[in-house]
Amino acid sequence: MPWVLSGLGLVILLLAGDALVKGAVNLALRLGIPALIVSLTIVAFGTSAPELLISIKAIHDGAPGLALGNVVGSNTANILLVLGIPALLATMHTSQCDTRKSYNFMIAASLLFIGLAFRGVFDWLAGLVLLGALAYVLFDQLRDAREHRRCGADGPEEPEGADPSMPSWQIGIFLVLGLIGLPVGAGLLVDNATLIAQAYGVSDTVIGLTMVAIGTSLPELATTVMAALRRQADVVLGSVIGSNMFNLLAIIGIASLVGPISVDPEFLKFDLWVMLGASLLLIPFVFLKKDITRNWGVMLSALYALYLVLVLV
Repeated sequence: MPWVLSGLGLVILLLAGDALVKGAVNLALRLGIPALIVSLTIVAFGTSAPELLISIKAIHDGAPGLALGNVVGSNTANILLVLGIPALLATMHTSQCDTRKSYNFMIAASLLFIGLAFRGVFDWLAGLVLLGALAYVLFDQLRDAREHRRCGADGPEEPEGADPSMPSWQIGIFLVLGLIGLPVGAGLLVDNATLIAQAYGVSDTVIGLTMVAIGTSLPELATTVMAALRRQADVVLGSVIGSNMFNLLAIIGIASLVGPISVDPEFLKFDLWVMLGASLLLIPFVFLKKDITRNWGVMLSALYALYLVLVLV
């Protein structure tokens, strides 16, 4: 039964997160907030709402390892799994996408995160440092986007989830469904994932690194697979980089203000370095303009399978 309820909680989380994004985006646009600001903030926060609620619920329930495992495991899965599996289906032409600046920010965020982890706990001070770094990144992205507009470069006019024709009552329904569904889904997933960990004699950290991390990466995986099949995967690399950076700075930054997140020594010995190593594997695609071919897909997917074996054994 815990497996079924965990799956149900995950489905509710993902659907509620999508509903919240649609409702919040259209409400913000209706209130006159510029689309650019909405794209950089509301969409980014909304799509990460499931991971954030999971982390907050885990901290309240005394399972901080699940919160930290979810973020670290999701970042590893985003690179090895979300980029690896679609590449098995079709070559991803990431060489056409300039992600150098975002990638440098992601590596800096990863090093900052690892450095703070060696303090042994993510407390309110670490949270403020991470959120300060996030504010700098968002400000820099906003400045760059405005510069592109000033130079006449084309850019998306409407953020993800925008629908100018959406009636007010529908916006309200989406917001209510999102705000109710997120805590309900997070509660089901965290409570039953903890029961599974106890039943199988593994730590909540391992459950966070594996089952919960893969589950919360499924939307990105589905999107990437469809983009690969449609030969539209040139922007996927940028999305993965942005998601990973946001996970490190925003989710743990906010969650650590709710309560301290103790760092399992195993993270310092293994998992954080796997996350960083996976991030460094992107160098050929970011700086050398290599496409993610099927051979790369095989290697990335195999590395993730090996990582799961090492974590679970």
